[in-house]
Amino acid sequence: MKLATIQQGARTTAAIQVATGYLPLAARDLNELLAAPDWKAQAENALREHQDSMVLPAHEVTVLNPVPRPAKVICCGLNYSDHILEMGRDLPQYPTLFAKYADTLANPDDEITSTASQAVDWEAELAVVIGQQVSQATETDALHAIAGYTVANDVSMRDWQRRTLQWFQGKAFDRTTPLGPVLVTADEIDPAAGVQVTCRVNGEVVQSGNTSTLVFSAARLVSYISEFTTLRPGDIVLTGTPGGVGMGMEPPRFLSDGDQMETEIPGIGTLRNTFRLRVGSTAHTR
Repeated sequence: MKLATIQQGARTTAAIQVATGYLPLAARDLNELLAAPDWKAQAENALREHQDSMVLPAHEVTVLNPVPRPAKVICCGLNYSDHILEMGRDLPQYPTLFAKYADTLANPDDEITSTASQAVDWEAELAVVIGQQVSQATETDALHAIAGYTVANDVSMRDWQRRTLQWFQGKAFDRTTPLGPVLVTADEIDPAAGVQVTCRVNGEVVQSGNTSTLVFSAARLVSYISEFTTLRPGDIVLTGTPGGVGMGMEPPRFLSDGDQMETEIPGIGTLRNTFRLRVGSTAHTR
């Protein structure tokens, strides 16, 4: 199934994406849906029993970030071997982790705006969404705790990131991490077998990687994180980005005002975000 959080007028609701549009569910968003232990059965029953008249046409709704209220957003850096090498580092023994806040997240088609950085970089990623509470989990248990997967872009302010050894301040600007457009349930996608992760800037492919080359798989990351903090339904784990980030180019390349950024994972969908740079008179334009 493809699950979404949609808005029609002032009302938001969890929904199932179907061929003709979106089938609304009782929950106000996917965070509320996933909080129910039988969330998948609820969705499957709704899909099985629905009538065409219940479906909202796609043009009548706005697709939002599917999980807008996670308690935890935990990210893994340096998890694709090619990206690790382009950053001049050795393959890690343990995941490099950092956290974001929920208000760092943005909708699938939002403008991404920088008011404090002129070194804004792209990082296409597969995101994991947790479907049941998990603590001290084996990889097998962790895999079973995954509700599904979505698309993310960990847009990074590199000048802020490089101010200290801690990455947090370059990764947690408000509304700079688009997520969506849908959550594809875990029974329909297998990152270990490999899904392609692509980023395009103004139509040019700048990143193209496959999740089969992750140093730490989605299940391994969830298992590892659960050793020190409990993950709960609706929490998000970003799995890292492949090679091709702007900071790794010679010379380094960053987003300019008006750039169009597309982040795509086949089978899930595409984020389409326009970048806006508003750093006073020094802003550079395309």
